[in-house]
Amino acid sequence: MRLHRNLVFAVIDGLHQIFNENKYADKVVEQLLKRDKRWGARDRAFIAETTYDIVRWRRLYAEIAGAGSHFSRENLWKIFAVWAVMRGIQLPDWKQFYGTPVRRIKGKFDELSRQRIYRESVPDWMDQLGEKELGQETWDKEIAALNRQADVILRVNTLKTNKKNLQFSLRDQDIETTEIKGYPHALKLKERANIFKTEAFQNGWFEVQDASSQLVASLLDVKSGMRVVDACAGAGGKSLHLASLMENKGQIIAMDIYENKLKELKRRAKRNGAHNIETRVIDGSKTVKKLINSADRLLIDAPCSGLGVLRRNPDAKWKLKPEFIEEIKKTQADILQSYSRMVKEGGKMIYATCSVLPSENQQQVKDFLASEAGKDFKFKKENIILASDSGFDGFYMALLEKSK
Repeated sequence: MRLHRNLVFAVIDGLHQIFNENKYADKVVEQLLKRDKRWGARDRAFIAETTYDIVRWRRLYAEIAGAGSHFSRENLWKIFAVWAVMRGIQLPDWKQFYGTPVRRIKGKFDELSRQRIYRESVPDWMDQLGEKELGQETWDKEIAALNRQADVILRVNTLKTNKKNLQFSLRDQDIETTEIKGYPHALKLKERANIFKTEAFQNGWFEVQDASSQLVASLLDVKSGMRVVDACAGAGGKSLHLASLMENKGQIIAMDIYENKLKELKRRAKRNGAHNIETRVIDGSKTVKKLINSADRLLIDAPCSGLGVLRRNPDAKWKLKPEFIEEIKKTQADILQSYSRMVKEGGKMIYATCSVLPSENQQQVKDFLASEAGKDFKFKKENIILASDSGFDGFYMALLEKSK
């Protein structure tokens, strides 16, 4: 591979924004790719994949480069050099690479790889927490799996098409997909591609949604004609899946505290042809009170640490703080206590997170069932998904039923 100056400078600029200005990697990469209209698909792929790769392995590369946690422009170039050397890429004769100690880099990598905090490039506190909650053997496998690049998974929108038709449509644009056993609405891209420019996407034939996430709506056991509340809907990936499972019949009330996310859901719903979704901003306790004892089904896709989706959000390793996890667990408990009141007698509820920590998952459900608010609910089943077992995102979902 030959390094091109303008592409490498774009990566360095992106890393500066992510590490020093605390910007989100996905937003930074999105802006970087708009910098030069002359860049082709390979150029864009280099910028995106290299930026994410260095973010993912930040601690390891910075330690090898001797940068510590000081990400000056000079140190960012050293870190990039480590990335290139570890991939066998010959460094060009640029002043930024003068004096790069290629042999020492390789030796340092071998030395540091004996320690998990460097081998898996993870903060001390996160490594300790993962081992404490999952055990050493499971955490070893899980953090390794969470450091692999995520596949691109599509969910077929059955309101508009089916798997075969979608596959044929994408194949016409040289995008090949494969089915995934056990995931009835999922297709996996064989190679990464800009699928958002395809006619199939513009026509609402699919959404990008990880395979683990697709299991949530299916577990809720919705039927056409039901009233379903998606209480932490966000931009609505699961609301859209619910609409397709309900064949657009019945009512889905998608709620969130962020109005801008619900506006995005409305736009997506229009493209998907999902007509049974109503959005409501949660601007106080009255929003929930109006729906007490009225929902046939309730989905609580709770805010969480996001430790199950580090594959697609590697910068979360460096943005997360231990105190945030403690606070988010209190929020999860409060949401369960309050929102569960919306379920009517005989109705069902799912509590889900994209975390792999039992303290955010099984323990929250156990505590809820032991509380006054949870005394009328019975535990039905749960799905504990580890990235190391499934190959997809880490996820948790528990199905509870309210007594009649």
